[in-house]
Amino acid sequence: MNNYDAIIIGAGACGLMCAVQAGLLGKKTLVLERNDKPGAKILISGGGRCNYTNLYTSTDNFVSDNPKFLNAVFAQWTVEDTIAFFENFGHIKGQEKTLGQLFPISNKAKDVVATFTQLLYDTGQDIWLNTLVKELKQGDAGYVLTVEREGRVESLAAAKIVFASGGLPVAKLGASDFALRTARTLGMEVVSTAPALVPLTITGKDAEWYASLSGNSVYARVYNDKISFEENILFTHWGLSGPAILQISSYWKAGEIFTMDLLPMFKLSELIAQERSAGGKRTVGQLLQGYFTKKMVDALGKFLPVDVKIASLGKADAKLVVDTIHQFKVKPAGDKGYDKAEVMRGGISTAELHPKTLEAKKYPGLYFGGEAVDVTGWLGGYNFQWAWAAGYAIAQDI
Repeated sequence: MNNYDAIIIGAGACGLMCAVQAGLLGKKTLVLERNDKPGAKILISGGGRCNYTNLYTSTDNFVSDNPKFLNAVFAQWTVEDTIAFFENFGHIKGQEKTLGQLFPISNKAKDVVATFTQLLYDTGQDIWLNTLVKELKQGDAGYVLTVEREGRVESLAAAKIVFASGGLPVAKLGASDFALRTARTLGMEVVSTAPALVPLTITGKDAEWYASLSGNSVYARVYNDKISFEENILFTHWGLSGPAILQISSYWKAGEIFTMDLLPMFKLSELIAQERSAGGKRTVGQLLQGYFTKKMVDALGKFLPVDVKIASLGKADAKLVVDTIHQFKVKPAGDKGYDKAEVMRGGISTAELHPKTLEAKKYPGLYFGGEAVDVTGWLGGYNFQWAWAAGYAIAQDI
């Protein structure tokens, strides 16, 4: 196997970018993928449309013990580089959707994967599908991988190994803790992991109330003492989902409370004052129906005096209405787990890696990129930008 400059574990976003960038530099790699096709997670991202980067990417859009670690990688591969790469090699032009999210104008994730499969072929890279990597050991001249392929177990040796095998979300797509297990075996620090960008569940006495609103979507500001997001929330029969909830989930831990402003574009106190000055003949419920569905207003009747006319609304009740709408407290019971999570929070500590190359400090020739590292992007293309940048940076060094 000495004819390979590196063996790359995983044909996801980071692994594919690493292989083709190495190929463009005249290097030869072997990509090992446990699925029967490359880019399985790319193909389902963004509802099969793949928001492949975000125009506003910065280190502020990532959860990590050390977000500034990203500066060295992002200095090498920018959002502009991503856009140019897909335009030049895949003839993919991007279209911006909400909040800087860039999708292929074709709305087809398969076009993104096809860009890589063509480049793998053009640059002479090898890829083995349906190949499970079971173990890594240090060898005489680098590292030895034990792999299972076509019913046989064999050993592969290489001086350089790239871990681009992803994290724990979506097991049916080949998610694995292999990179984390290997790092722990080697004595590398792993930041504790949890599902991120994940729907949140409500149980107990409030469960029925949330379930009654299943299907209702509300534009809201969702915040805690760490961060704030303003996007849609979606009530479900088991709790809360939608972009704003997925975003806050990356900053939430079990037992914590966060707050939802259900009417962030308006000041309800001013609306009530205006209604009073106009005679206050409408009820609280009628006022709220100008901004929420009838179903939502009916449900809010559990907490608010929706049948009281604004003219008759006392100071305490007016405060209750305003506080409930603008400061709705939520204490989730948990989350929907890795199978419903978009990404994983935590992972191999950035302190273990050289920031420019992503090579392990203690193990020359061993590289880690993508989701296995303690770098978790927001919803909206940020995780892809990290994966492309990581793949590029590693390719320069192998």
